[in-house]
Amino acid sequence: MRQTVSHKTILSGLAVLALCFFGLDVMLGSVQIPFGQVVRILAGQETDNIAWVFIIEKIRLPKALTAILVGCGLSVSGLQMQTLFRNPLAGPSELGITAGAGLGVAAVMLASGSSASIYAIRQLGVSGSWLIIVMASLGSALVLSIILLIAGRIRDNVILLIVGVMIGTITLSVISIWQYFSQPEQLQEYIMWTFGSLGGVTQHHLYVLTGVVIFGLSLSFISSKALNGLLLGENYAKSMGLTISKTRLIILASTSILTGSITAFCGPIGFIGIAVPHITRSLMGTSDHRVLIPGVCLTGTVLVLLCDIIAQMPGTQTVLPINVVTSLLGAPVVIWVIISRNNLRSSFS
Repeated sequence: MRQTVSHKTILSGLAVLALCFFGLDVMLGSVQIPFGQVVRILAGQETDNIAWVFIIEKIRLPKALTAILVGCGLSVSGLQMQTLFRNPLAGPSELGITAGAGLGVAAVMLASGSSASIYAIRQLGVSGSWLIIVMASLGSALVLSIILLIAGRIRDNVILLIVGVMIGTITLSVISIWQYFSQPEQLQEYIMWTFGSLGGVTQHHLYVLTGVVIFGLSLSFISSKALNGLLLGENYAKSMGLTISKTRLIILASTSILTGSITAFCGPIGFIGIAVPHITRSLMGTSDHRVLIPGVCLTGTVLVLLCDIIAQMPGTQTVLPINVVTSLLGAPVVIWVIISRNNLRSSFS
């Protein structure tokens, strides 16, 4: 009972912190808007400055909401990968799943004979949104399926991680070949996409991304009991009555949908998937996925919102690529994971 109360307290604290960072993310930017006016605009009250209303409603609010979706989706994907492969260094980027999503996006943007930019695709409306999401998700599913097939033959987690990195490298090589033979305007658009950005999701397409991410997260919550079983080994999971192939399929679908949809609209965003699960385990002191899944959602939200606040460098016109900031904050966590790996093995055995 004491442990449950502790978990609830931590989750409540993370929720409050996420709400605070959400408010800061909406309030801060290159244009200074008084706090009172921000509150009035968010409350739907009238204000004299129409430009402020446009900035809050059309730019900052969709970007902050996108940050929440990115934080939840990538963090849960990383948690599922670490549990499925029982490897503390597994994650969407490290196993090449993000590269697979990039392969799907490249198939849309670079493989065609004419210019097919992300902007042009999004202008098609909902159909364009689904096109880019489906292709990115299929690319993620392709890479993850290959890794799962190899995982059936290789039991060493370190070797499997190396194989995942190599598959990601092969995928990036294929993309590089497409880039080499692409038109300059296509190449420029794709390179800009690889930097990562939370501001590219318009208010219209945010509804599509939200629905897809919620669906992927729902699959994760449904499989929380199965993830607990896999953490103790496949033999134990089978003794619980779990069907391993069905469980893997659900995890495959969830991870592919989450990673693919987020990468399609926001570009490759690294280190969130691998860093956040470890931070959350340290905070929660548990490996129970019924607690960890909401925990990583809140922790990921806080971290991505913080990264977005840093990326936009409040008070200046400079906006850093979000992937750069997440790497700067996430890489030290990965180093800490490697150094203290002996202490973390208990979470995956």
